[in-house]
Amino acid sequence: MPVSLIDVPVEQRPRERLLALGPHALSDVELLALLLRHGRPGASALDLAVELLVEHGGLTGLAAARPEELSRRAGVGVAKAAALIAAFHLGSRARGDTATPIRLGGAADVAAVARPLFTGDRVERLLVLVCDAQNQLRQKVFVAEGAVDQVAVPVREILNTVLRHDGRAFAVVHNHPSGDPTPSLDDRRATTLLAEAARTVGLRFLDHVVVAGEAWSSAPAIVGNH
Repeated sequence: MPVSLIDVPVEQRPRERLLALGPHALSDVELLALLLRHGRPGASALDLAVELLVEHGGLTGLAAARPEELSRRAGVGVAKAAALIAAFHLGSRARGDTATPIRLGGAADVAAVARPLFTGDRVERLLVLVCDAQNQLRQKVFVAEGAVDQVAVPVREILNTVLRHDGRAFAVVHNHPSGDPTPSLDDRRATTLLAEAARTVGLRFLDHVVVAGEAWSSAPAIVGNH
């Protein structure tokens, strides 16, 4: 049978400590164990939490782990892996919430909003920033994920995402895990396609930004024959 937190003395159980002392009193291991709930035969949820943090080099590495990586560990599985991914992303979204509307006035604003969302990513991902008619940010939606060094640009899905969220303008961002934000020829072609497609459906295309860690670059459209 899996070893549960119920096997831990009551006063030491993370849930009871959280309720009595608040979440700030709990360690990363204890908070993670609360999400896991159960361990595996011979190892409690606390033991499993320690293993995950050590394997991934702490919370930052664990937050960047892919679902299939997490689910492969004995005692985690698909359900717990999904719960962990969901928890980290909820935390990320909560940190991004603000009472002051964010206006995307240029590529620097796009990069500032997007960079934290790509922290630790080891594959390319494509983010759509949906804005209203005043270029104020409404939604941040990831629409594609690629291999280690490439991501497809699904133009139709991008436009559908903007329209689905009642957007009037949008920017797209993708990352270069290589660490070099220099736009490739394919990146510039994607900019050209997106600009043309946006005009066709009456949307305003703001920018296509490539991020790589703290660095970023705007991917210009190809002028002339493409």
